[in-house]
Amino acid sequence: MTKGYFISIEGPDGAGKTTITEMVKEQLETEGYNVVHTREPGGIAIAEQIRAVILDPKNTKMDARTEALLYAAARRQHLVEKVLPALEMGKIVLCDRFVDSSIAYQGFARGIGIEEVWSINQFAIENAMPQLTLYFDIAPERGLQRINQNKGREVNRLDLEDLQFHQKVYEGYEIVRKQSSNRIQTVNADASVEKVFEQTMDIVRKALQNKD
Repeated sequence: MTKGYFISIEGPDGAGKTTITEMVKEQLETEGYNVVHTREPGGIAIAEQIRAVILDPKNTKMDARTEALLYAAARRQHLVEKVLPALEMGKIVLCDRFVDSSIAYQGFARGIGIEEVWSINQFAIENAMPQLTLYFDIAPERGLQRINQNKGREVNRLDLEDLQFHQKVYEGYEIVRKQSSNRIQTVNADASVEKVFEQTMDIVRKALQNKD
């Protein structure tokens, strides 16, 4: 696909993805890799503006299909402006969320349909899928508990959804994991930061050693 290596990081809200991914970036850089850590929706100016619209707690009237289309639009711009150029330069891209999130959240939890959401994202990404996806596995109840305990964390519109919605997201991810078991590696996120980091680095190192 490209000269670099594309890794996406997935999981329910409160899984600790951002913290661990930053640690992985720092570790890989000490080992001599050139790494880009980015996020979805966001990562570049246009996509960050779309993120602000999607996640604004005041936007309670947002239709589920509108939400899915906005995610796909932000993803497209982020991909062509940041991710693909970085990969072409031979960098490792660590992306906090990608298409799997849309399938779990909008496709399954919102009830739009997995195939429907996959279809609009195929149009957006033109087959540019990650070579590896790290799935941070944590029960919805534990993830929401962490969010409530983390007073400094951004609270967005999706965080305000009830437990039933987050349970549906978790079910959606289970479907995605089964469908893409060759790409998705699971990390037990309900452990100490040190253990989660260790698990993650083991998976990443093996993947990078085997990429060529």
